[in-house]
Amino acid sequence: MTTYLITGAGGGLGAITARELAAAGARVVLAVRDPARVTPPPGDTEVRRLDLGNLASVRKFAAGWTGDLDVLVNNAGVMAVPYAKTADGFETHMAVNHFGPFLLTNLLLPHLTGRVVTVSSGLSRLGRLRLDDLNWERRRYSEMGAYAQSKLANLLFTQELQRQLTESGSSVRAVAAHPGVARTGIDRNYGGVQALALRALYPVIAQKKAEYGALPILFAATEDVPGNAYVGPGGRNGGQPRLERRRDHDAARELWAISARLTRK
Repeated sequence: MTTYLITGAGGGLGAITARELAAAGARVVLAVRDPARVTPPPGDTEVRRLDLGNLASVRKFAAGWTGDLDVLVNNAGVMAVPYAKTADGFETHMAVNHFGPFLLTNLLLPHLTGRVVTVSSGLSRLGRLRLDDLNWERRRYSEMGAYAQSKLANLLFTQELQRQLTESGSSVRAVAAHPGVARTGIDRNYGGVQALALRALYPVIAQKKAEYGALPILFAATEDVPGNAYVGPGGRNGGQPRLERRRDHDAARELWAISARLTRK
């Protein structure tokens, strides 16, 4: 039986992904911040506590993992939250969307046998990576800028992870996916003029069902895609997910080195 670990599986795309994999007969572990608020889907499922915004929680979770893990789905994320720092001193988007998954993946690598799927965003193309200011201490804070930077970091992480896996001779693959524009509630913290514009466009650009947004994640987690693949939606109405072109960045190795130092990996 294939074992999947899905972060942020208490709602939205993570919950849909967990439900569909469990329905297909997989063993699914749902990693969430508040297990008491989550009812796991029917099947061989369980819920465990994990707060990706807290490195101590990440380490505790990884230390408690025993046995093989076929697929890790780094799905949990935050979007457009006000400026704040976590207990570890990280800006919230970078903490939850990048540093937490980075550490979790590295700690679980000895258990992994299949692949790592990291959920990015189409907005990653707008990301501007400031390696000298990942935590927004030297520039004016932008909620969407911080989100886009963290989602670009997801792609760079996938790129460098795959390079290292290939170099070591590992059969584990690192792939990325994005859901397009799906109605999941992740934008609930998004305020201001930009929020009004985005919500006005939702009927035009958004997936009609959140389930359609989960299709690229499921495809990346289950289909035979190459390492460093980037899977996106096939259309607004649930078309076949497709591999998307992405540009590799020289910054991937440097981001990895900084992330390893900051998380004390």
